Amino acid sequence: MNDSYRGYGNAVGTMDMSVDAGLRSFMLGVYNKLGLGLVVSGLLALATSQVPAVRDLFFQVVTTPEGSAITYTGLGMIVSFLPIALLLGSMFFMRNPSKAGSGLLYWAVVASIGASLGIVLLLYTGQSVATTFFVTAAAFGGLSLFGYTTKRNLTAMGSFLIMGVIGLIIAMVVNMFLQSEMMAFIISAIGVLVFSGLIAYDTQRLKGTYYALGGDQAQMAVATNFGALSLYINFINLFQFLLMFLGSRE
Repeated sequence: MNDSYRGYGNAVGTMDMSVDAGLRSFMLGVYNKLGLGLVVSGLLALATSQVPAVRDLFFQVVTTPEGSAITYTGLGMIVSFLPIALLLGSMFFMRNPSKAGSGLLYWAVVASIGASLGIVLLLYTGQSVATTFFVTAAAFGGLSLFGYTTKRNLTAMGSFLIMGVIGLIIAMVVNMFLQSEMMAFIISAIGVLVFSGLIAYDTQRLKGTYYALGGDQAQMAVATNFGALSLYINFINLFQFLLMFLGSRE
């Protein structure tokens, strides 16, 4: 949920909104990398949930007074928090990101999130996970198309949504101690709204990035990686929040 990668191009209000072949090529590169990242995440989630030797490294069954529950092992917990550490670290160690560095960050985040998502396949039925994924993909497509085509400047909305992300993080940490089902439901509802908005906002921001870079191929390669990263994180978060409403537990 980190926003360190949002530093590229916020010149939406002044950019030339005309669509040209260069912009289409740039956005296609972002979407292709996003799609490949989702495939890799899915394969890693299958591996960590379905291959016994790998599954036991990441997840465990814990018996509580209320019954048994599937939780992360020590390694699984480290992997699940690794994306946050990587994104925070990138704020300090990637002041002038290169194509290789930004690409490595993207795939490290994709791999760690994908591995930790194995718990989703253990907690929810395969059918509900697949249904939620396709609903998320359809919603993502519509929201991204809106962000790409709208003439409305979404910059102000983006600032509000980023504040919403911070609020969500705080609320989720608090609910780790409260364990309130009602609060979890409210957090999920707000999360769906926040990340739906961020998909449209980040798509428009990427158009601004393309025009702001003025054809600098090296920087556009970096922007492709960071753009895919922002949309990937939005997609995964929307998917997980939607599971609260559409998912059926095993």
